[in-house]
Amino acid sequence: MPIEFARNGEVKLAYERMGAQDGEPLLLIAGTALQMVAWADGLCAELGARGFAVVRYDNRDSGLSSQVRGGSRRRPAYTLDDMADDAVAVMDALGWEGAHLFGAAAGGTIAQLVALRRPHRVRTLALAASYAGWRLGRMRPGAILRMLAKGLRRPAPGREGYARGFVEAVRPLTSADHPLDEELWREIALTMFDRCPEPGPGSMRQAAALQAAGDLLPRLGGVTAPTLVIHGEADPMVRLRAAREIAGAVPGARLVLYPGMGHDLPRGLWPSIADELRALATGSAPSSRGSAA
Repeated sequence: MPIEFARNGEVKLAYERMGAQDGEPLLLIAGTALQMVAWADGLCAELGARGFAVVRYDNRDSGLSSQVRGGSRRRPAYTLDDMADDAVAVMDALGWEGAHLFGAAAGGTIAQLVALRRPHRVRTLALAASYAGWRLGRMRPGAILRMLAKGLRRPAPGREGYARGFVEAVRPLTSADHPLDEELWREIALTMFDRCPEPGPGSMRQAAALQAAGDLLPRLGGVTAPTLVIHGEADPMVRLRAAREIAGAVPGARLVLYPGMGHDLPRGLWPSIADELRALATGSAPSSRGSAA
């Protein structure tokens, strides 16, 4: 599908429709430092096969969306509220009065804010490997440092060098039960390079906005959308505690744990995850390979 653009003030947001568009609207929100293509085509196809009209988009400061200048850790260039408004701007451009939201990691935190600030726009809320704001008690600092150490290394020049470096940065996020799908992530990395060959400091600005957002947990009792919380029991970055906190705070939320899943959405679990989102949308009982908690 061709790339289209939405606007939130001066910020231009690239988005892409995936597959048939006569289904229920589903907006995918990516995490820090990732472009929309990190939502793998195969996962999008599984979601489309479950009756969703799938749209993925680049957050500001990633991919083909606007690169924002300025800002610092103490004085972020923008807020996480601004990034939540970006998601709504994409929905507006699509003509969607409401949509199902699926956010991963920091994308899940953005989705939580949309559900809190614009509850009438959110049909259901699905979160994967996410947390209610950046807090060290919810994260594993060692894993973050290992990922940063690999990700900040200067890659070998060119397209292949970027892909090798990106794959190695992702490797610590996977698990022994679901090892790194090198072919998949290499393809994603090459696509990211082709879309934006000189990634700037945008991921640091995104992280600054996330850290400045504070703790959302005390507010989550105000979420009215039916909510699904997905988490890997082997997530090396986000503690299981973070998922349990969200599920405990959001009224009626369903927590689904996948044994052996890391801080990613492995190919082998795509059908199950898609089934869970379909069940959430219809209010029916899922046939999940994960364990409800």
